[in-house]
Amino acid sequence: MTLFAGVLVMSGCASKKDLENCRLENKDLTSNLQTTKEQLAASNARATSLEEQLRQSQNAYQLLQQSLDKSLSNASQNNVSIEKLVDQINESNQYIRHLVEVKSKSDSLNMVLTNNLTRSLTKDELREVDVQVLKGVVYISLADNMLYKSGSYEINDRAAETLSKIAKIITDYKDYDVLVEGNTDNVPISRENIRNNWDLSCLRASSVVQYLQTRYGVDPKRLTAGGRGEYNPIATNNNEVGKQRNRRTQIIITPKLDQFMDLIDKAPEAEE
Repeated sequence: MTLFAGVLVMSGCASKKDLENCRLENKDLTSNLQTTKEQLAASNARATSLEEQLRQSQNAYQLLQQSLDKSLSNASQNNVSIEKLVDQINESNQYIRHLVEVKSKSDSLNMVLTNNLTRSLTKDELREVDVQVLKGVVYISLADNMLYKSGSYEINDRAAETLSKIAKIITDYKDYDVLVEGNTDNVPISRENIRNNWDLSCLRASSVVQYLQTRYGVDPKRLTAGGRGEYNPIATNNNEVGKQRNRRTQIIITPKLDQFMDLIDKAPEAEE
């Protein structure tokens, strides 16, 4: 009997030790997962940036080739001097370099913005917040159950900390405009003051915009609220997982439009 009791004690100690080892291992794995997610977000942003730069370079080459062909044609038809032809080519090259520099600067800022936001989010927040850079635009997608009260457009208390971190990023990057876009699944809704999913998506976007303005002081001139109802799904609505993914609010951060209009104004005028 004494021997049996001793075996039980040793077995209990071994189980506690194994449990503690499992806890430590789980803690390490969780930490490694967080690091991996941050590295993946940065890598994705960098890959997107490189793809955009490659596309821009290809477009620049095509633009240069077209400019050269046109200049050669003008030179042949109008006896344009070689010096003038060289000037036209140099002017086109300078404009192309300017476009590439601006695009490269924008891509770099987007990467920094994305990395700063990702690092500021907790592990729990990263499960419900997706940050991506697509075609030079930063998309922050938030699940509806972390933002709103169920079936409502009112911001819940749980969302305050996450929105404060996003607001800080928006405030730090003053040269960007912000579009808040609401999206729903295809399940019909009809409640007091909410006629359908169009209403719900617009009201939710408006709630986030006003929250950013009143709680965190984001300049309302930089903010736009919009709703797309059920008509911009990213997954199937045939199962609950897909519906949950479609019920989201996107905060879209883009360079200000007037900056690109300035670039257009600086384009070299074509010779008649």
